[in-house]
Amino acid sequence: MSLDQNNQTSDKKLLMDVKDLKVHFNIKKDNALPWSKGQTLKAVDGVSLSIYEGETLGIVGESGCGKSTLARALLRLLPITEGHVVWLGQDLTQLDKKQMRDKRQELQMIFQDPLASLNPRMTVGEIIAEPLKTFHPSLSKEEVRDKVKSIMTRVGLLPNVINRYPHEFSGGQCQRIGIARALILKPKLIVCDEPVSALDVSIQAQVVNLLKELQAEMGLSLVFIAHDLSVVKHISDRVLVMYLGNAVELADKESLYAKPTHPYTRALLSAVPIPDPDLERKKKVQLLVGDLPSPINPPSGCVFRTRCPHANENCAQSKPVLSPIETNHMAACIRLEDIA
Repeated sequence: MSLDQNNQTSDKKLLMDVKDLKVHFNIKKDNALPWSKGQTLKAVDGVSLSIYEGETLGIVGESGCGKSTLARALLRLLPITEGHVVWLGQDLTQLDKKQMRDKRQELQMIFQDPLASLNPRMTVGEIIAEPLKTFHPSLSKEEVRDKVKSIMTRVGLLPNVINRYPHEFSGGQCQRIGIARALILKPKLIVCDEPVSALDVSIQAQVVNLLKELQAEMGLSLVFIAHDLSVVKHISDRVLVMYLGNAVELADKESLYAKPTHPYTRALLSAVPIPDPDLERKKKVQLLVGDLPSPINPPSGCVFRTRCPHANENCAQSKPVLSPIETNHMAACIRLEDIA
């Protein structure tokens, strides 16, 4: 049963249902013997979520919490240790390479570094056209060129730059090229892995607004990963908060920003600047104590307990799971009633 069964989006078509997803890596020291076992790094450790048609799911959390690993695992760009990723009723974890390759027409990704994600030896036209040549080889050169120019115009690029190379463009323009490449096959879901973090603030707003326009126009579903909680609030319908590879809170954006429940979410939101100087000075910032634990040796029980101001001995005994608090709001904390 989906974790979002009580969500207002449940009347929409369910596209992706992720169940207890785990991505673990075996880590060995440089001087380790070849037959040594090594240590296990738990990058994603049992995350469940659902994605519905036409919605944007935002994913937030500090660096090292597993956001990007989760994003790549959803598209099987990384090996999945355990769990299931069900796309339109079909478990992607059970598909072979050829079957998964065919599914990539419906599942695309926009990467964090706009320039590094583009092949410097290829022109803009070749970069955007590459998916078409891979999945629709029967198209003529004229048809491919027409489609490329059309999508370039839609994302705000002049068609007459089709023969230029990535290094000739700004960061914002390179990200528009990446967006055009992702959209050329008309996918159903696009995973955006911190697509605006490398851009100036004014350019960030332009790219986010472009994504919202394209979503409304093409009926896209988005997974939007970012550090900036203000950006996530602007574009998302629901927000998933991650900490050390675990989901600690999931809610619609109105509920999450108006009434955060988990102590970690409260700390994140308290750090968001308020434009009003008077309110900013009066704001109470909830600072986190200590450093982020290593995912190689995470705390027992609740992974957040070593930094949580409300933790007690019971928090070390069992790992909390996302549980409903109210409609459209879930959190993973055994002390919710005590700290509400």
